[in-house]
Amino acid sequence: MIPFLDLKQINLRHEEEIMQSISRFLQSGWYILGKEVDQFEQEFAEYCGTKFCLGVANALDALTLILRAYGIGEGDEVIVPSNTYIASILSISANGATPILVEPNIGTYNIDPLKIEQSITVNTKAILVVHLYGQSCNMEPIQALAKKYGLKIVEDCAQAHGAIYKGQRVGNLGDAAAFSFYPGKNLGALGDGGSITTNDEDVYSRLKALRNYGSHKKYENLYKGVNSRLDEIHAAVLRTKLKYLDDDNQKRREIADYYNAHINNELISIPKIEDDSPLSHVWHVYVVLTEKRDTLQRYLTERGIQTLIHYPIPPHQQEAYKELSSHVYPISEKIHREILSLPISPVMSIDDAVKVVEALNEYKENL
Repeated sequence: MIPFLDLKQINLRHEEEIMQSISRFLQSGWYILGKEVDQFEQEFAEYCGTKFCLGVANALDALTLILRAYGIGEGDEVIVPSNTYIASILSISANGATPILVEPNIGTYNIDPLKIEQSITVNTKAILVVHLYGQSCNMEPIQALAKKYGLKIVEDCAQAHGAIYKGQRVGNLGDAAAFSFYPGKNLGALGDGGSITTNDEDVYSRLKALRNYGSHKKYENLYKGVNSRLDEIHAAVLRTKLKYLDDDNQKRREIADYYNAHINNELISIPKIEDDSPLSHVWHVYVVLTEKRDTLQRYLTERGIQTLIHYPIPPHQQEAYKELSSHVYPISEKIHREILSLPISPVMSIDDAVKVVEALNEYKENL
């Protein structure tokens, strides 16, 4: 079986260093918001090119707290892609604001800048962009719209650690950004984790309190905050793995490049890269479109190739958002109906990629 993602092997490559980092954490005797979190925040901020980084419990908390720190809430609207993972939208609802869904570009799966302006109203306060599947959004026109209408840009970078847009890494392309360190991400911890990056010192100060019960000083609470702190043990592991992130992303690109060059089947559409720079995409997942998605998935399973679906149900068709069920988003619906994610990871071999491509090119609709 060619696994979709072999997390065990991904982490075992660094077993000795990870065990040393865990031992260092254990010997410190400080297990919440200590030196490991502090050092990781500095190192990840430097990596992203931002002034500040703040470790939190997960990316949903990161997005939720960013919007709260900017005072976005009841009566406000936030533009968000209609085909994102539901967490992006949940963060808006959690603050009492209204998500305004905008369709993506069918080739890149990222929000279509040409469709954003028509959705901006007097109540719009922010554009929440999602660098979906590892590719940076086309940010220049979005930045221009944000400037024109006085809007905040919040980046959801949960799948795009290390992606670069016109010389800048994601996480440094808006007002504030959220990252996920869920184990399967390009930079993954050994459990849940997340972070916020920003260059805004005032919002950083508010966020630092908001993640810690609304407090800068113990027992003195400035805000109605939450408990959302990156664990020391995860920070220690992330510090180890961050050193290898660019190399791992390059290995993903090599697999994706092979797929792009050799998949040749009129029944299967491959993703498009919008930016000329090869560094704009870090290939968190490699997704194809096909009208008979379930048939193709069964066919690949029978040939020992594991695939996943990101994601089978669009947000506006989820029970949680039944108030949006009357809306029609044809591009998103097509994507969610036809999308299939192929195996890709930094420990996958080109030989396995060859087997995947051979199977795809031999696939016929009547199989």
